Amino acid sequence: MNMSAAREVSGPRERLVVIGGDAAGMSAASQARRLRSAGELEIVAFERGHFTSFSACGIPYWVGGDVDDRDQLIARTAEEHRARDIDLRMRTEVTEIDVAGGRVRARDVDSGDEYWTSYDKLVIATGARPIRPDMPGADAPGVHGVQTLDDGQALIDTLTRTRGRRAVVVGAGYIGVEMAEALINRGYEVTVVNRGSEPMSTLDADMGRLVHEAMEGLGITMVNDAEVTKILTGEDGRVRAVATEDAEHPADVVVLGIGVRPETTLARAAGLPLGSHGGLLTDLAMRVRGHENIWAGGDCVEVLDLVSGQERHIALGTHANKHGQVIGTNAAGGYATFPGVVGTAVSKVCDLEIARTGLREKDARRAGLKYVTATIESTSRAGYYPNASAMTVKMLAERRTGRLLGVQIVGREGAGKRVDIAAVALTAGMTVEQMVSLDLGYAPPFSPVWDPVLVAARKAAKAVQQPT
Repeated sequence: MNMSAAREVSGPRERLVVIGGDAAGMSAASQARRLRSAGELEIVAFERGHFTSFSACGIPYWVGGDVDDRDQLIARTAEEHRARDIDLRMRTEVTEIDVAGGRVRARDVDSGDEYWTSYDKLVIATGARPIRPDMPGADAPGVHGVQTLDDGQALIDTLTRTRGRRAVVVGAGYIGVEMAEALINRGYEVTVVNRGSEPMSTLDADMGRLVHEAMEGLGITMVNDAEVTKILTGEDGRVRAVATEDAEHPADVVVLGIGVRPETTLARAAGLPLGSHGGLLTDLAMRVRGHENIWAGGDCVEVLDLVSGQERHIALGTHANKHGQVIGTNAAGGYATFPGVVGTAVSKVCDLEIARTGLREKDARRAGLKYVTATIESTSRAGYYPNASAMTVKMLAERRTGRLLGVQIVGREGAGKRVDIAAVALTAGMTVEQMVSLDLGYAPPFSPVWDPVLVAARKAAKAVQQPT
């Protein structure tokens, strides 16, 4: 291993170093380049993988065949970034941040060569790492995570080679249900093993039950309240089953969809401030707290929940790209802020759409909020219009004030994106009574006269008015 003796020294222009070549990191680099020329600002970015600026959210749809080609998930290639005067170094991992010295140590993944690079300004966009269970068989052939394009390709290769058609998905969050759909589309018999009482822990259990029933209706076997204890292998060393305390579930392939944690190993070692969820803490400008020339964004940070007022870790590409825009503007000498989130997310399993924003009941209790709930059933279109589909909307409102706290929606076509109405209302701090008067678009092909979200708001407003 060769350690370069000479430290790279920054010239008269400033040097911006970016750790991480995906959404937040390269959005920051690109935005900084838009605002500052190469003669004014040198930009060096490090990415340890084979790809940059790719959509991890699209991997399940590539695996399932909805997306034909891997390259369709790449928003901008390394060559395209370099053409814009960004010194992007692929297959290069940053192994240390020297805050006092204003430098980072990088290692070429293929050659092992290491060297130091100085910085005037630093962006940390190290993302999140998948939770991989510490148990026998977790690393056996046929067991896959799905975090990167390399992971997706490895899973597709396994699915192509494997003769058996039995798949087990461990975990029933967003990745779990999306991978269950992908495997169903590939003709697999799918079992989902979930430690919670219902799938989609981002929903309340009563709404998760609707997802459970729909998944079983699609032929997916749901095993709830089950903790995986080990992954069993055959004589050839490949996975053959997933074991819980009281059962074995045969598997020719296993997909891990347990969730992610902020990847802050470098930041922790450098003494940078971390929150209760393990993510970096930043100010409104996405600057790492207490450090004038260091910013952080994407899945490695914690963000302010505008509804509860507490810090949360939410790994979503939408946030990461916005963080990058803010960071790039500030690192280039401008000014921008990221005020926080309301926790909006939408997903689907086959034709079932699942959406949520704001607080669940347990989130409201944790924040010390008194609340009421309202749940209604409606349709996506006027009931008499062809192909109107059912949906269930659950709404939480603060007792007495009526402030909207959260909305969850489960239904078919036209259900999921209705959550955006609630996301705007949450961001604006609206009450459910104010929501009832929203002037939403109406025509029979698009909505009943009373949109389902407004029906829920009207019911919640009545609940708020009831004496305690």
